[in-house]
Amino acid sequence: MSVFPLLSEHAADVRGKRVVVRLDLNVPLEGEVIRDDYRIRESIPTLRFLREAGARTIILSHIGKGKPTDTLRPVATALEKECPIVFLPDLMSPENVRMTHEMKDGDVMLLENIRHSKGEEENDPAFAAYLASLGDIYVNDAFSVSHRAHASVVGIPALLPHYAGLRFVQEVERLAEAFDPQHPFLFILGGAKIETKMPLLKKFLDRADQVLIGGAIANNFFKVAGHEIGTSVYDATELEGLDALLSHPRLLIPSDVVVKNAAGAHGCTLSEVTAGDMIVDVGPETIKKAESVIGGAALIVWNGPLGFYEEGFTEGTRELLELIAGSKATSIIGGGDTVALINEMGSLERFSFVSTGGGAMLDYLANETLPGIEALQR
Repeated sequence: MSVFPLLSEHAADVRGKRVVVRLDLNVPLEGEVIRDDYRIRESIPTLRFLREAGARTIILSHIGKGKPTDTLRPVATALEKECPIVFLPDLMSPENVRMTHEMKDGDVMLLENIRHSKGEEENDPAFAAYLASLGDIYVNDAFSVSHRAHASVVGIPALLPHYAGLRFVQEVERLAEAFDPQHPFLFILGGAKIETKMPLLKKFLDRADQVLIGGAIANNFFKVAGHEIGTSVYDATELEGLDALLSHPRLLIPSDVVVKNAAGAHGCTLSEVTAGDMIVDVGPETIKKAESVIGGAALIVWNGPLGFYEEGFTEGTRELLELIAGSKATSIIGGGDTVALINEMGSLERFSFVSTGGGAMLDYLANETLPGIEALQR
């Protein structure tokens, strides 16, 4: 792991200081009701550390896409269960700087959605300078957004002394286990963003003992192999070169699937898929074949569901999660949809590590660094 300064080793340095901490509090909402508070819960240890160290904490985060109606106010209410919070509803108010100077040791403020300014995603120097003016020290505890070169990720640490938060360090250290893995090592890759996952697939075919694929990635391989895939999701721009991987001895491709058509959903073999079908999940034979591989694995790393999560086809993913949870392997799992299923199943404690990162996990596994990591190293 690359070295960067750790918050855990600098408690004395933050006492009495204004600490701008980037958290990922981008939780799914229905109205003002939080549907899944996993990211909030995983941010609490760093928040608690700062309070107990006597820091004056100013939380930065985003929620949603940055629309004016995307507000962190419900998150502020949720955080009130941990400690008193002052919510700053106007992102760019001059009053915010004044109020941060009036904070006392242990106080916590939450700034409104930083994506309300285009300067966040554009890493605008003026916006980064404004955010930096709210604090004396910067802490990044938002690994899950650290693949983005945004103002709150790379702009502020260029202007302030900086540390990596507790969760950030945990993410980097646990995911790095895939770089020098225990063997046998099973790598599982699903989901729909094929262009971001193909480099990862090719990399881990050389590192893992077995690579199991599902989701839209598998559909690309079915297409290249000459199977009918009907109306299934695939990426026509990512077909080149896949024929050379079809016979790779470490690649495990689903042998049966679940399809959806006008008559409903049912399982079938690959040869039984018709032009009117959409492949929406892996089938029971595929899960059965994976069982022995999982049973013999020492390390399992997984990102992305095996089925069409948005349409509710989660059975294959759930069954595989149960097999992994019951295995003796070290299990490291990430990807927003996969983690949401784990939460629904009440199974978080049954896995060795559940990452908050989706795209960040993919980029870190592929490149072994991130813009947010590099910003902390400077």
